[in-house]
Amino acid sequence: MEASKDVSKNNGKQGNMPPQNMNGQQLAVAAPIPVNVQEKLTAGKNVKIDVDGKKYKVIVDKWERDSLVAHPVHNAKKTLKFHKNQINAEKIAEKRFSQPIADIITVVAYAGIGVAIYSLLQ
Repeated sequence: MEASKDVSKNNGKQGNMPPQNMNGQQLAVAAPIPVNVQEKLTAGKNVKIDVDGKKYKVIVDKWERDSLVAHPVHNAKKTLKFHKNQINAEKIAEKRFSQPIADIITVVAYAGIGVAIYSLLQ
């Protein structure tokens, strides 16, 4: 008798839960989540963006309402302005400095300098 009460309490709740698919195909069918361009492009970031089919490597300066103000990576004097609707949010590539690679390069450089000094002293 008690088991039937538990079933009746849970009745209807099962229908509200999304169907579970064990092999993950359900997730692949879902629509992609839209990306907020303003959250992704914050001040000071070094990024590569696609604007109306043309690619730019820029450093983000600031947002003025719905427009991105940035300057090219190798030309700080030039200012570029793009409306957020012009920027392809799916093709934003952030340039990141890799600390582990920098550490490896430093160790190799110091080892090379040490070997050079040792060979000069011999």
